[in-house]
Amino acid sequence: MLIFMSKAASTASASPKQIQVALEKLGEDLRIARLRRGESLRSWAERVGVSVPTLQRMEAGDPSVGVSVYTMSLWLVGRIQDFANLADPASDEQALAIELAKLPKGRS
Repeated sequence: MLIFMSKAASTASASPKQIQVALEKLGEDLRIARLRRGESLRSWAERVGVSVPTLQRMEAGDPSVGVSVYTMSLWLVGRIQDFANLADPASDEQALAIELAKLPKGRS
């Protein structure tokens, strides 16, 4: 018997452990932020624009939850700028190292 998984499910199951740990921490941090604001699952889910089960999956760090759910939650807690700057080229140390390695060596 063949079992087909959605693209999101197969991607989630193939994700490196570091990704899962990071998503679980983000989800837990967002859960704590919601609770500190005295918001119920139902009210927060309405504000995010998702169902309560989807919000619960996000808070559990489910990688199949759309990035828009995470970003809307970040916006609600005033942290959207942190998300917007995650891949800022000015902070990309790996790319800088690659560029520096390509510079001609020797006297200037």
